[in-house]
Amino acid sequence: MLISIDPSNGIPIYEQIVRQVKYNVANGALVSGQQVPSVRDLAKMLTINPNTIQRAYQLLQSDGVLETVRGRGQHVSAGAKRSCVSQRANLIRERLELVVEEALQAGLEPAELRESFESVVRRYLSSLKS
Repeated sequence: MLISIDPSNGIPIYEQIVRQVKYNVANGALVSGQQVPSVRDLAKMLTINPNTIQRAYQLLQSDGVLETVRGRGQHVSAGAKRSCVSQRANLIRERLELVVEEALQAGLEPAELRESFESVVRRYLSSLKS
């Protein structure tokens, strides 16, 4: 499980862990039933306090992303992917709303904004093919 922490970005470390675990589940890097590192192991890997990891894991459990398997640790729950993909889509929609609002307030016409968006999508898709 790949997690990168940036203590200076203003987002609490436990929230960064929650977001990244959800992202890893949404993109398939973590799959249903897969065990995640123990609190102690992840704390060592990230060189942060185990209480921070525990807090993140508790939030992930309450969100239904992780579940405890008695005697075997934390595992990705069965419905986690669907939930994480949905949450990620909602987050993207919220970001798009902010961009649209800012663009319209700056005086861009809806047609210009649409063309800019489509241009960015085309460029991104063509870079994936390269």
